[in-house]
Amino acid sequence: MVTAASALLASSTHTLRSRGSLSGVPRLRLRPVSPGAGALRLDNFVRRCYVTNVEADVSNVTKEEAFDDHPSLSPGCSIPVVHILGDVLDSSPFALHDSAPHPIDFEELPVLSEGEQHMLAATPAHPAGLYALYASYLFGNLVEQIWNFAWPAALAILHPSLLPVAIVSFFGKLSVFIGAPIVGKLMDHFPRIPMYTGLNAVQVATQLISVAIYALKNMGHASTSALLLRPWFIALVVAGAIERLAGLALGVSMERDWVVLLAGTNRPVALAQANAMLNRIDLICETVGASVFGLLLTKYDPVTCLKISCGLMLCSFPILVMLGQLINSVSCHVLDTSRTPNGESICADLLDVRKIVQNGLSSIKHGWDEYKQQTVLPASVAAVFLNFNVALAPGAIMTALLMHRGISPSIVGAFSGLCSVMGLVATFISSSLVKRVGILKAGAAGLIFQASLLSIALTVYWAGSISQRTPLLIFLASIALSRLGHMSYDVVGTQIIQTGVPASKANLIGGMEVSIASLAELVMLAMAIIANDVSHFGFLAILSVSSVAWAAWMFCRWLGNPTDEQRELFIFDPHFQLRAT
Repeated sequence: MVTAASALLASSTHTLRSRGSLSGVPRLRLRPVSPGAGALRLDNFVRRCYVTNVEADVSNVTKEEAFDDHPSLSPGCSIPVVHILGDVLDSSPFALHDSAPHPIDFEELPVLSEGEQHMLAATPAHPAGLYALYASYLFGNLVEQIWNFAWPAALAILHPSLLPVAIVSFFGKLSVFIGAPIVGKLMDHFPRIPMYTGLNAVQVATQLISVAIYALKNMGHASTSALLLRPWFIALVVAGAIERLAGLALGVSMERDWVVLLAGTNRPVALAQANAMLNRIDLICETVGASVFGLLLTKYDPVTCLKISCGLMLCSFPILVMLGQLINSVSCHVLDTSRTPNGESICADLLDVRKIVQNGLSSIKHGWDEYKQQTVLPASVAAVFLNFNVALAPGAIMTALLMHRGISPSIVGAFSGLCSVMGLVATFISSSLVKRVGILKAGAAGLIFQASLLSIALTVYWAGSISQRTPLLIFLASIALSRLGHMSYDVVGTQIIQTGVPASKANLIGGMEVSIASLAELVMLAMAIIANDVSHFGFLAILSVSSVAWAAWMFCRWLGNPTDEQRELFIFDPHFQLRAT
């Protein structure tokens, strides 16, 4: 006590400046002083005392400094903010063994009841920020969906061949496959709000460039081969690829990073509800976007429709920027939290034009390594395998099959509408499943349900009777109901990956997963081109069912043989709690 007090009094001769963190300051080696010196310096203090709230500057104290050489304080010198209390620091030891009596405060710790724990799990960490996120997601997604229907419709109408549309789509998916890991790594090291604003600006700029090309060029009189070699068409392809990549990066950042921070990783029900809401908004925007552009095409020519969509883009950009700032401000600036150290130097290195190829290849390799090492790899791979189902799902191949079989267009339209409704219903079912059985069993239930119904549809198709009314209805109903399982796992699987991937790698691993999913779509498109005859639909159907069944088997095997790391990660999941008891 004498040594510490004398050290404090000696250090008070320096200027008293701050009370900040002392990290990085060398440790002080206090040498005992002579009893006489201590008595002279402490003649005005009682034996037992303590000093608090002292603001002292120790930045200039050397590592081996001894305090016994300092002179005594002058009589007029005072110590600011010194509180002297008697009988506070007792020299008697505090017994910590089992037989020792414990203070009453340690015996009556408050413990949440089961109902309170469920209520906490369903309460978002930043509810106001989530509402602002929903608004931003709605505005951005609606404009993007309108654009996704606008550009292929305009390009198809302005030029009779489908090859330009196919080329733009192909290079869009190729840009996602190559660029997603690079952009994901960049986003993990760049501040969230500036990155969000920049990506929105890039997306709007590329859309405006595409609109200008569509409006200024008359493509109807050019041959297909001549069209593909023109510089403005190459610029159109590049702009479309950049727009697709920017839109994907925005989606990954919101669905894999922002929503986790706003809802809370340790609040599974709230996170499930937030994921379900984002999927719900996506489905609604997809339906509304197609309807709005279809309505515009019935009244205006394609160029005018593109100009209207251009006006919507320009109006939405400032709204999206303000909503991004609003999300951060109402959530206590949680989006400003740093994810990785040395982010600025890594970003500068990634943006170096001289090393763009080297950095690109390095980012893809790094993203692949991180993707393979993630704890929830089977859940992510299962989501990728679902992308191989292109035959037994609503889309171009299914529509071509039904029209080839002479099915009424009203039935085809009703089937597409029913699939959309099932997807919307699944967003409500998924959060309820998570609340009842946990995210792991909910994911397994969605995959098994989808694989079972697609197996029924495949059996009915190979029976060769879908030309008849009853087998046809069973075939279509099985596929439509399978969308319940598909969309349920889409929501639940996203949450599993959100829980297992740290925030510092969320964009990198999310971008890598989307890149692999894009590669799966490219492979299935190639398979569809090879098996282009409708008679080969059975082969594509078998491949689709096999991919879904493999995803279900892999996920259930992973669930049945958990590792210690998996148990620790999902310690509050009912599946592991029941196994523990």
